[in-house]
Amino acid sequence: MRSIEGVMYQGNAPKGVDPDSIFFVQVDTDKCEACGTCEEVCGTGAIKVINDDEIRQVVDPAACMNCGQCLVNCPYGAIYEGVSYVDELFEKLKDPDTVVVSMPAPAVRYGLGECFGAPTGTYVGGKMHAALRKLGFDYIWDNEFTADVTIMEEGTELIGRVKNAGKEGTLPLPQFTSCCPGWVKFVESFHPELLPHVSTCKSPIGMLGPLAKTYGAQETGTKPKKMYTVSIMPCVAKKYEGMRPEMDDSGQRDIDATINTRELAYMIKKAGINFNSLPDEDPDPVLGESTGAATIFGTSGGVMEAALRLAYEVLSGQKLNDPDIKVVRTHEGIRAADVKVPNFGTVKVAVCSGLSNAQKLCEEVKAGKSPYHFIEIMACPGGCVNGGGQPIDPDVRASLFRSMIAKVNRRYNARKPEA
Repeated sequence: MRSIEGVMYQGNAPKGVDPDSIFFVQVDTDKCEACGTCEEVCGTGAIKVINDDEIRQVVDPAACMNCGQCLVNCPYGAIYEGVSYVDELFEKLKDPDTVVVSMPAPAVRYGLGECFGAPTGTYVGGKMHAALRKLGFDYIWDNEFTADVTIMEEGTELIGRVKNAGKEGTLPLPQFTSCCPGWVKFVESFHPELLPHVSTCKSPIGMLGPLAKTYGAQETGTKPKKMYTVSIMPCVAKKYEGMRPEMDDSGQRDIDATINTRELAYMIKKAGINFNSLPDEDPDPVLGESTGAATIFGTSGGVMEAALRLAYEVLSGQKLNDPDIKVVRTHEGIRAADVKVPNFGTVKVAVCSGLSNAQKLCEEVKAGKSPYHFIEIMACPGGCVNGGGQPIDPDVRASLFRSMIAKVNRRYNARKPEA
């Protein structure tokens, strides 16, 4: 095992293996102190007590949504990632016959700086692009490009559902977002009857992988078979998504490897790159340009807000004077809002953080009691910026540790026999 930014991982990603059979997060039982934090933050009950001493373990990979919230919230550092492409990626970067392409998500550039001493949430996109070039990536493309594509596709789909609601052959309302792989696996596993409500769009990285090996390859004169596409995510579940068997629309694997923010920081440090001294650089233009709407994908409510901007202008025929639709922004729980659209009426929306909250909305839709047109769901509280692959704040871990010690002491005292 090796340590990456304080989190244990082992092994490289197996090839040709069903991702539903893989433990993407695992518990080091030697480090587990039976505090129960992981079980409390798990939205599906995938982590449970496995023996009399209350040590926890992921009981079944099928029940785990791979969100990694157990990992980032464990005060003892007892949970680690079971899959890493880091060693393989280092080898590919050295290979002169391999064209290595980076595809970083919006939230990574707001988390990466923390690994190099910057305050939490500092934007370091320019230095990130420069670091990727220093590591040896041949093309610096960006997942924000396809976040914009997702907005156009998902927003257009919503408009069609709203305009044709009730007509034969029209997909049902409400429409759920489809960007978060933890949420997508959740609805597939626990509520498959709701799949017609889920947007037909792939996630931004699900779009960028095949675009890289088709349009990107064509524009750069690169043979697709020589390309090695690297998804760089704030998320553990994106590793699961990249391995899904249907991710091969380009004729080969759309996403060859997935690393997260912690692993990218590790690679930069391992390569001896002085991150803080790097000049800001832009991504390569072919698949690297984007708008501000793509950037807000990284936070809860961002996908909703971006799609509503498009839907508002198409449905109303009017320009949206203020693009900030702040009413849909949320950090945790469920936030509902009514968005008034001229010449149309009211679009009812809901934004949800966390799978336990998603469960409530799913049950409401199944019961036919949902008032909404559009529902955004993110598995992680606050969205991708708080994903399971983001840096772990030492102060947060210390605070969690202190609170868990207090909880363990209370449990011990409650069980202690009276004298």
